[in-house]
Amino acid sequence: MGILEDVVLNARSAVDSVSKKAGKVLDMSKLAIAAADIKTEISRKYEILGRVVYEENTTDKDYRKSIRELIDKITELKAQLEEVNATIENAKQKIKCPACDAFNAKGSVFCNKCGEKLPTAEKNDISPDDMIDFAEDNFEDDDIGL
Repeated sequence: MGILEDVVLNARSAVDSVSKKAGKVLDMSKLAIAAADIKTEISRKYEILGRVVYEENTTDKDYRKSIRELIDKITELKAQLEEVNATIENAKQKIKCPACDAFNAKGSVFCNKCGEKLPTAEKNDISPDDMIDFAEDNFEDDDIGL
């Protein structure tokens, strides 16, 4: 059971380490790192799961409980990864109004808030700073499992 506790702690620290709380600022690059860390943790869990299944099948020991716990943890990590990826994709699909700083759907011609004509998409790919602003305005830490 000690190895499972270590794995859970590693997963938690991976997610916790990607987000510093300085107000409500979420850095999109840290979200990308969080996604990579979660993928790494999923791979580790699969490796451990394989070892446990092998052990169960080559010995007389019963590891069904450990296998179930690993499967549940992998499922939880996959859900966290989906949330982080959805947050990143949502931010990428927005453009920022130069007049009022409101976020609008990519491809919008006019701002939904102030009515200002928006620049074309080619000239207005969202910058990292705009991604941070979008994340601050639209998500709480709990929305992405952090």
